[in-house]
Amino acid sequence: MSDETRRTGCVFVFSGPSGTGKTTLAWEVIRRVPGMEFSVSYTTRAPRDGEQEGVDYRFVERAEFERLRARGEFAEWAEVFGNLYGTHRGDLERVVAEGRDIVLDIDIQGALQVRRARRESILVFILPPDFEALRQRLVARAKDHPEAISRRLQAARSEIEHAFEFDYLVVNDSLEEAVARLQAVVQAERLRRFKQEGILRRILASFPAAPAGGRTDRR
Repeated sequence: MSDETRRTGCVFVFSGPSGTGKTTLAWEVIRRVPGMEFSVSYTTRAPRDGEQEGVDYRFVERAEFERLRARGEFAEWAEVFGNLYGTHRGDLERVVAEGRDIVLDIDIQGALQVRRARRESILVFILPPDFEALRQRLVARAKDHPEAISRRLQAARSEIEHAFEFDYLVVNDSLEEAVARLQAVVQAERLRRFKQEGILRRILASFPAAPAGGRTDRR
């Protein structure tokens, strides 16, 4: 498909408190919906068990992260619990220019930065069913010490207050239902007129020119 008729790619930002399952949801949507890929963030934190370089994150030293940030190479960056996270601007531009969609799994600070940098970005807030469900999930995943879990739960309420600034809200009460809701969001956004203007112009050009002064049938 030529550049003139290719659909413009979308930038989807999944965000929400730690433990809501946004990373799992992001990967499930990417697995099930063709034409999507995951944005691999840069971070200064150490890898957790099972995380892979270049798949889950790009793990870098703090000095390297700060060098990239100083050069303006991040579309967004944030410091969360003492660690730096950032999305490389070039990754977004490359995928969108090629007509594919990219999914960012980032914190709330970063999501709002992306919105300021790219107003057409689609922000999706992932919510837990309630406080107790979030607490149980954080404990069950066994990735953090009790003190870290307590910090994350304390931060969750103020993070959820930012949900009013997002385009879509998805409650992750059931994995299958949450994925289905996210797939509906993706399909709706792909069908927006401004995302398909090249296709619209190609189809319109296939029709004979309207006669001068001709009346348009509005029925």
